[in-house]
Amino acid sequence: MQRLWLRITEHLIPMFRRRLSGVDALPQLAVLGLLSGIITGVVILAFRLAIEWPLEYFLPGAGSESFEQLDWITRGLLPLAGALGLGLMLHRLAIHDRKVGIVHVMERLNYHQGYISFRSAVVQFVSGVATVVTGQSAGREGPAVHLGAAFSSLMGQWMRLPNNSIRTLVACGCAAAISASFNTPISGVIFAMEVVMMEYTIAGFTPIILAAVSAAIVTQAVYGSEPAFTVPALTMNSLLEIPWILVIALIIGVSAALFIQLVDSAGRFHHRPVLLRISVAGLLMVPFALLVPETMGIGYDTVNATINGEVGFWLLLGVGIAKLLITSVTIGLGMPSGVIGPTLFMGATLGGAMGLVGAQIMPEQASSVGFYAMLGMGAMMGAVLQAPLAALLALLELTRNSHIILPAMLIITTSTLITSEAFGKKSLFLTILKSQGLSYQNSPVIQALRRVSVGAIMDRSIMRTERHLSVEEARKALTAEPKWLIVEGSNGPTALLPAVDLARFLEDTDKHVAEQDVELPESIDLMDIPANRRDLAPVQYQATLEEALNEFDASNAEALYVQRHVAPMIQRVYGVVLKSDIESYYQYRRS
Repeated sequence: MQRLWLRITEHLIPMFRRRLSGVDALPQLAVLGLLSGIITGVVILAFRLAIEWPLEYFLPGAGSESFEQLDWITRGLLPLAGALGLGLMLHRLAIHDRKVGIVHVMERLNYHQGYISFRSAVVQFVSGVATVVTGQSAGREGPAVHLGAAFSSLMGQWMRLPNNSIRTLVACGCAAAISASFNTPISGVIFAMEVVMMEYTIAGFTPIILAAVSAAIVTQAVYGSEPAFTVPALTMNSLLEIPWILVIALIIGVSAALFIQLVDSAGRFHHRPVLLRISVAGLLMVPFALLVPETMGIGYDTVNATINGEVGFWLLLGVGIAKLLITSVTIGLGMPSGVIGPTLFMGATLGGAMGLVGAQIMPEQASSVGFYAMLGMGAMMGAVLQAPLAALLALLELTRNSHIILPAMLIITTSTLITSEAFGKKSLFLTILKSQGLSYQNSPVIQALRRVSVGAIMDRSIMRTERHLSVEEARKALTAEPKWLIVEGSNGPTALLPAVDLARFLEDTDKHVAEQDVELPESIDLMDIPANRRDLAPVQYQATLEEALNEFDASNAEALYVQRHVAPMIQRVYGVVLKSDIESYYQYRRS
């Protein structure tokens, strides 16, 4: 047994990591995708139970969303007390530990190759549960995405995988979280690639699909196979409704732009103390909790009632506008709330209200209120997140009705275009990143370089050697026929020397000794002989080609030696990378 374990750790695991360095490691990525989905599914189950169990125990009536049945004193004090508690918790944390949600995941992908800490996951779990349980206007899907991405990233870090694989695992965790939350595996896949990664790759689809499917299976084993909402059979009654659908698309597009603008405006107070900002957010929530208690918590009970036509026009319009205002302001002030759930809530209520208006204008042709509520959900999600394909597939999976595709495509693309082109708004997540002074680089070149690790292109034909060698030692070093000699200095490798230059020097030395009848030199200084030496800088084995290029720019080195920590204070060098190697690889992959 011990021999088998040694074989696994010494041969199979390093081979597994080596395969993952490139872009063609589909079998290995598929295994990782399955593991990511299972782990994320279990984590999301724990997260949902942590929210639902105290609410079912604390709230009156059946279910875990009946905040409306609380007495007015409790409704007013609950969000304020919750905000104060959250503010105190976040105040005691370092600034980098306070960051949570999908925006944080995108930041870690863009600036830290997808490395997310366990501490970050714990903060997200606690704050995500607290925002919903204390009646803030919040969603659980944003925190769920962070948790899925974090635990998938931690799995990759524990296995010491290359950074390009950790990035893929983060995408798997995002897809699995959406799939587990809504029971919508297809939209989970598209969400991860369209919203978080902002790229589509053939190699990325396979592990992400497997992650979404395995997470859905885990949650279905507990909650059943029904989607998040109870949706009756929906269909468009008449083509004469298309002009009204375009009007609703305009209203949703304007509402989405207003929502993004309010989040951005409130976010300008990010330099204020976090305790003050969260407390103000909780204080602002009090009048909404008293007057419009439907805005408290996730609000999926209201969404279900809207879809089934159980809510009147003025209430739909009022709660839709109220949800838009309070959610945007509190999220902008720093409340660690999810945004996907509130987005669906706003879309359903505003769409349902417009559906009731349409029924008054065209009573014989108009479709059901639920039909317009579902269209509003997709339109608002697509416009706020600037993710039309993810929104369309979410609608398709939630309704399980292909008849909704045509009007859904029309309203989602139109509202998304109005928000982005008429009002110049980027997705909410990119807007928040920009307000924090960050950007998200998603050019084709950067994306291609991030998908490959230095281990995939490094030259392994190397030999480490001391600077001063005897002639005999130099000849012995060349018998292994290395391509490169890494010259050691007092603080590690200092220069890269082509082995052929040393061989040429030895030939010239032998010829000189024979012609001049002199003795061989006692030692050879590899930093003194004629050779095309290159300055060296280190790069970690897990690094992507993007990180390698950044290291070239930062160090002004002419070559990088690829190293990995194998023991405390011990680094093993695996190969070398030249900038020309990266350029050649990229050109080869493009051709």
